[in-house]
Amino acid sequence: MLYKLLPTTEWDEALAGGRLVGSALDRQDGFIHLSAADQVVETARRHFTGATGLTLLTVDPARLGAALRWEQSRGGQLFPHLYGPLPVAAVVAAEALPVDTPVADAVAELLG
Repeated sequence: MLYKLLPTTEWDEALAGGRLVGSALDRQDGFIHLSAADQVVETARRHFTGATGLTLLTVDPARLGAALRWEQSRGGQLFPHLYGPLPVAAVVAAEALPVDTPVADAVAELLG
């Protein structure tokens, strides 16, 4: 599975439209940033510390087709990048993160 951390308001918009077009950073970079299970906690720590009102999406990579590419990024690691919108049908779970727990800890707890 792959993961996407985003503001809950963006997820609500995606549900209404049937697809996620990504954050401003995603759109600027030309792809939707995703993380593998072993990357998402560090992504939360680096990019979402102090943020609230977030949702963690669990995405089935088999539902993304050829638009999904693994590319070198942070520290030379390969990260999943989606070149195109993320269909809501590819999301197998969406968990709102508690506001009283640091984001990285909440993500780690959800992943078990």
